[in-house]
Parts: sequence; C-alpha cells; structure tokens
Amino acid sequence: MAAKRRPRFRYTIMSLIVLMTMINYIDRGAISYASEPIIRLFHLDESSWGEVLGYFGYGYMVGSIFGGILSDKKGPKFVWIVAGSLWSLFEILMAFAGNIGIVVFGGSALAGFAVIRILFGVSEGPLFSTMNKTVANWAAPKEKGFMQSFGLFGVPFGSLITAPIAVGLLSVTSWQMTFVILGLLGVAWVIVWSKVFRNRPEDHPRVSKAELDIIRSGQDVLSQEATLVESEQQQIPWYHFFKNPTLICNAIGYFAFQYVNFLILTWTPKYLQDTFHYALSNLWYMGMIPWIGACITVLLGGRISDALRKRTGNLRIARSGLAVGSLVLTAVCFLIIPAVHSVAIVLLLMAIGNAFNFLPNSVYWAVVIDTEPAKAGSFGGVTHFITNIATVIAPTLTGFLVAASGYNAMFVAAAVASVIGMLAMVFVKPGKRRSAV
Repeated sequence: MAAKRRPRFRYTIMSLIVLMTMINYIDRGAISYASEPIIRLFHLDESSWGEVLGYFGYGYMVGSIFGGILSDKKGPKFVWIVAGSLWSLFEILMAFAGNIGIVVFGGSALAGFAVIRILFGVSEGPLFSTMNKTVANWAAPKEKGFMQSFGLFGVPFGSLITAPIAVGLLSVTSWQMTFVILGLLGVAWVIVWSKVFRNRPEDHPRVSKAELDIIRSGQDVLSQEATLVESEQQQIPWYHFFKNPTLICNAIGYFAFQYVNFLILTWTPKYLQDTFHYALSNLWYMGMIPWIGACITVLLGGRISDALRKRTGNLRIARSGLAVGSLVLTAVCFLIIPAVHSVAIVLLLMAIGNAFNFLPNSVYWAVVIDTEPAKAGSFGGVTHFITNIATVIAPTLTGFLVAASGYNAMFVAAAVASVIGMLAMVFVKPGKRRSAV
C-alpha cells in the first residue's frame, strides 16, 4: 500500500499548502468581521475604515515581489517559514495596533493600524509567488493548471470559513483575543511545514523514482511551452518581465480578479450590516454565501484549462481564452446587483459572479510557468506585485465610493475592473520567450 501512495506524495505537499492558504485568508479576513467594535472603540468613519483595510495592500505588494525573488534564490522552504512566522506574529499584534498608535504615534490609532497592517501585508505577500515556485518545482507538465488550482483552493475555502470562525471566536471572546488565537494557528502550521517540505522532489525521501519520472517527464510538453531549466535561472534578469506583453497583460487580468476578490472579502460584512441591518450573529452564514461557488470553480478551472490544453494543443485557448470568458460573466453579475433589492438575489449574484471570477484563478499563475518556469518565483512575484495594487485600491476606493454614492457604486466598480481584466487577457499569448534577453 505504501508503494502505491508514494507516486502521489506531491499532493500531500499541495494539501499542506491548501491548509496554509486557508489560515492566511482567515487571518486577513477576520478584521472585516471585527469592524464594529474596532470602529466604535477608535472612533473611525467609513473612509478611515477603508484606509485601515487598504493599508494591508501596500505591504502585500512589497512582500509579493521580494518573496518571489527570495524563493528563486533561497528556495521556497526558507520563504514559507520566514513569511508564515512573521505574518502570525503581526496577526497577534493586530490585537494591540490601535493602542500602539495611541501610545507611540501621537495619539493616532489609525497610524498604529497602518504600521501593523502594512507589516502584516509584507509578511503575507510572498504566499502566492512562493506557491508558484513550488508548483514549478513539483508539478508534472500535464497537471500544472490543476496543481495551481488545487493550491489556490484555500483562497475561496479559507474565505468561506472565515465567517463562521471569526464570528464564532468573536461571540465567545474579544476581538483582541481572536487575533491572538488566529496568529497561534499560523505558528502551528509553520512547525509542521518545516519538518515535511523540501524545495525539490529530488531532495525528498518520500518521493519515489516513479513519481519523480512523472514530475520531470517531457512527454506531455507542448512545442510552444517553456520547460524548467535551472541553468537559465540566473541568465534572465528580473526586468525581462516588462519586455514581455503577455506577462504584463496577464498581471492586469489578475489585478481584475484580485479587485473583486478583495472587495468581497473586506466589505461584504459591513455591507450586509449597513444595508440589510444584519447582526453579527447572522454573518456566520451570510458571509459564507459569496464563496460557495468559488470553492468549486477554483478547482474546476484548473481541470478545464488542462483539458483544453490537451484537446486543442493551444495554450492561448487553454489559459487566456478561459479567463476572457470568465471575466465577462463576472462583470455581468456585478452590473446587475445595483438593480435588485432582495438580499437573497444580491447574495446569489455575488456568489455566481465570484464563482466566475475564480474559474480562471489558476490560469494567471500557469501563464507565468508556461512562459518562464525558471523564473516562476521572481516573475510570479512581479505579477503579484501588480495584481495586489488591487488590495489597496479595492477597499480604499470602496470606502470613498460608499461615503459619496452608496454601496451600489462598489458593485459597478467591480464590474469595470472585470472588463479591464478581460480586455487585457485578450492579448495574453502564453509560451516560450520569442525575443532575446
């Protein structure tokens, strides 16, 4: 029985990444459910609350690019352990952020939240660029799309269970203790990961020769598809990313995804409380609804992309084609929301729109691996840096839009972002480099 299990050990690694991604998203999403006591305690308004949510993105952009570079240079294990330890620490310090601001920053609780949220974002930033490097090292050519989507499953599922976990903790303890408990969960994951993971399957005693042959097989590589050649890694400068229109447009497409994703994650609880007057006790299940479909489509999208790759032999259809269609449908769903007034229909449209948004989630990372696998970490980091401009813009802009025009404006803005992403993905042509460095 042990011999039969070994050829699939790479899925054990990806399962642990799913768990870590879930913890990561619970950590970043919990603050949205603690909005009422924090706003009341520190006398914040909607615009300043949008700033609190948006500070995370400034650090997240920086962490994403440096995390990608470090995962290429130091290996993903080093980055996973350092990043996981730091974001767990800053999650715990979120319990004291406002008071730190009052004591250290001239009486400004907002400044305290700014510093801790930015450092928290820096720590969480390496997550997906390091995951991309891990997938480039561990995935077989024919399963890159699914392996990405498998790892990314933790995003919608983590977001879905954030609601019951955060509401449950807030119901039995204080919002400060909630952050402490969640931070300690991250520390536990880091300890387990440090003992189980290796940077490359060649270095892991539980990876059999049969599984390694599957991972390193060139049998299923398309003629247009780049392959992992470690000797190329230092020959490709980081700024080559900006010479490749495919990588730039892919990052813009991913920006659109992240805008919708982070908007729903950060503003849905307050939207439901302000518009439909739901109490915190109702949000444990209401906050889950927008993520239900996404938990299915994030996995389905990777399978569809890999199937299209196999059936058509065309990476552009398999990757960018899937993203274009999905983003169009995402935009349509969010454009309809301002015209309806039933909470059930609003949540249904949010769930369907978010499901379409997550369908090509793995595509954005697969495009980087398809095109520059030897720089999957660094170029994944640059991609994530551009993408996560949305983690600043989405919550901050929403705060201003809600204050000026009401909540309908935030749904229109989500639709506009999706259309921009769709137009960018039209120009994405994944595959080998076609110009000299």
